[in-house]
Amino acid sequence: MDDYDVIVVGGGPGGSTVAGLTAAEGHRVLLLDKERFPRYQIGESLLPATIHGICAMLGVREEIERAGFVRKRGGTFKWGTGAEPWTFSFAASERMAGPTSYAYQVERTRFDTLLLDAARRLGAEVRQGHRALGTFRAGGRIGGVRYTDDTGHERRATARFVVDASGHGSRLHHDVGGTREYSPHFRNLALFGYFEGGRRMPEPGSGNILCVSFPDGWFWYIPLSDTLTSVGAVVKHESADKVQGDPDAAYTALIGACPLIGEFLRDARRATEPPYDRLRVRKDYSYDRTVLWCPGMVLVGDAACFIDPVFSSGVHLATYSALLAARSINSALSGLLAENRCFAEFEARYRREFGLFRDFLITFYELDADEGDYFRHARRLTSHHGAADEAFADLVGGVSSKDFSRKMFGEVLAEGVQLQLRGLLGDAAGDEPPMFPGGLVPTADGRRWRVPDA
Repeated sequence: MDDYDVIVVGGGPGGSTVAGLTAAEGHRVLLLDKERFPRYQIGESLLPATIHGICAMLGVREEIERAGFVRKRGGTFKWGTGAEPWTFSFAASERMAGPTSYAYQVERTRFDTLLLDAARRLGAEVRQGHRALGTFRAGGRIGGVRYTDDTGHERRATARFVVDASGHGSRLHHDVGGTREYSPHFRNLALFGYFEGGRRMPEPGSGNILCVSFPDGWFWYIPLSDTLTSVGAVVKHESADKVQGDPDAAYTALIGACPLIGEFLRDARRATEPPYDRLRVRKDYSYDRTVLWCPGMVLVGDAACFIDPVFSSGVHLATYSALLAARSINSALSGLLAENRCFAEFEARYRREFGLFRDFLITFYELDADEGDYFRHARRLTSHHGAADEAFADLVGGVSSKDFSRKMFGEVLAEGVQLQLRGLLGDAAGDEPPMFPGGLVPTADGRRWRVPDA
């Protein structure tokens, strides 16, 4: 039996982030993943906070900049009652203009491998082809993991903390207690595949994600290279019968029902090279959990919760929750703060960020409006005094308000902007105020919690 400070199950962005940031503090960290990298994963459209904040903390921002991923400057929508697509740009916001006003569209086979390699460089022991079977308890808390190694032998490893970052198909998430609750608002399924030769939008928005609503739901259209495009149909629950039977026929029919996507794919052909040569389906993928941690164990990323991807929140929530978990683990292992207090801060911040995306999306889905209405509505909600398009960019980019009492919109991704500053400036980013009365704040390097100064 091996003994560690931290065992992380899952090597995606969330798992690599928490493994890297705990190993960087000198802790003995074991990361287990059932697959061997590179491996396929969906969730290809990123947000600036991940690239310029968390990836900077992991020491891979420059490597990602050199990787040749498609630069994403904002988003383009054919949404609501307007006849023409409309666009928002991260740079439209004064608070995001400058060196952090973009993200990337990434092939997850390459992006996830970069982050996993970073965790290894920071000191984590990475074992691929090792499948977690479950956890075990020791002294009233989760005390380790049972797993099969790459030869098929069952083994056990002990740890003071176990992190479940194994995604929506997690076999461990029940071990913290509570239940997974599926959203009544987003009872959707996604059918998605890949095309070569799809059309691109004009510059400077050629790398934007394109989201197009149609009667049965909406499409994403994500340029992953000059020629490769990820195309997915998010289908409403009441239209799910249209995806039964032959998935290829259903996919073709859904594209035919969405004229703008059909036009963009008019001269394209389905990709034939693995892993992009097949259609995939995800069902009931918007959910939350009543419990996110227990003594000795914490859930991050899709193992904990997931929300409809119209605003590309998946990797952001995974890496953000992993950062919060790493801060809590590092602080508890240091002996300077109690485990309960650290993970209370983790849960409060994580639920707040997830809840803001959820509430934002519920309203976004329900608004029957055109482009100008969306922009003006954003200005009303955020009490913005500038141009309406800037108000929308602030809102979607998460920098529209410093009023933490605002339930909706005002703080979507506001923590992400602070992460970008800390990633770029390090200690020079200065101290942050507590997010909640009596709450904790990050240390200057962003890896632990501390009690704020009086």
